[in-house]
Amino acid sequence: MEEDDPDAPAVFPQWALLEYGHMLTLLGPGTTCHFTSLSKASLHSLQLQLDKVAQPRADFELHTASFTNALGVPLSSICLLDPQAPLGLSVSDAGLYSAAQQSEASGGSSSSSASPADSQELPGGPFSHFLFGGILGDDPPRDRTSSLRKLGMPRRHLSGMQMTTDTALGVTCQVVERGKGMALDKTEQIGPNGALQWCHAPELNFGNGESVSMPFRYMVDPKSPSANPRPLMPPGMKELIRSDMDRAFEF
Repeated sequence: MEEDDPDAPAVFPQWALLEYGHMLTLLGPGTTCHFTSLSKASLHSLQLQLDKVAQPRADFELHTASFTNALGVPLSSICLLDPQAPLGLSVSDAGLYSAAQQSEASGGSSSSSASPADSQELPGGPFSHFLFGGILGDDPPRDRTSSLRKLGMPRRHLSGMQMTTDTALGVTCQVVERGKGMALDKTEQIGPNGALQWCHAPELNFGNGESVSMPFRYMVDPKSPSANPRPLMPPGMKELIRSDMDRAFEF
């Protein structure tokens, strides 16, 4: 997780802290999430927040150095998640599964996993690390990934619609570690262990006629009823959004 906002404050906003904590839960044990290019002040505030995340969760390490210096791995072993990448993320990208069929265009076929002989080999990989820019949830997108793209490492996209940072990381984990197809445009449709389910631009309802439409794509919360799927969001995020709405109407 490379912090790439040049104007980042010393203390992260509450929404970012909620997302970063949620990332550790989505990854789960056996994985380490590295946060790089942090200021010393923001490192301290993030440490305090992430220490509160309940088990089971991933480990984490915080670095003031850039990922190129902090991780000590060749760029060829790192996959940059980039909306402008020519290829979608594959279940094969961590070397745990064979590649599945990727759809060619919007509304692509829902074909099942392809055998290794039928699968088209993807350039680069398998990868030991997956790199995310610190601001994925821009609306509209501002291509903050451009500075990382210049380094020339292999790249993958997560289809077209913007995702929050924690969603992008959680999706990557579900695909490369748990073998789920993304089932989106220009991505693998069905992986060895099925396909992800989505909430596209969900509307959050707060009662009394109050609601807000979120301009992002989320995974479906597995705890929500199938007849009324809800977006998988960090604990406390919906309440924070409601609080921000209330403050917007204060004079």
